[in-house]
Amino acid sequence: MNFFDMKIYIKPWCPWCIDALEWLRVRKIPHEVIDVTLDSSAYSHMRKISGQSLTPTLEMPDGDVLPDFDTRQLELFLRQKGVIS
Repeated sequence: MNFFDMKIYIKPWCPWCIDALEWLRVRKIPHEVIDVTLDSSAYSHMRKISGQSLTPTLEMPDGDVLPDFDTRQLELFLRQKGVIS
């Protein structure tokens, strides 16, 4: 699995998004940031894969999705996926 293809869907004013982006940056975990306020098709895709409209939403290359999370949930999810140890 190529974790460089990990995508995080955000709204720039969302405090959980800001926290998640900082958490990923500090740990140097590669990811693509997608601002759903600027791209309606990305917003539609996020809603389709997550079943909701809340951010942040993380999409893994294997199709697994972590919707509406905080950094504690993000860390647990990435440990389970083998991205971090």
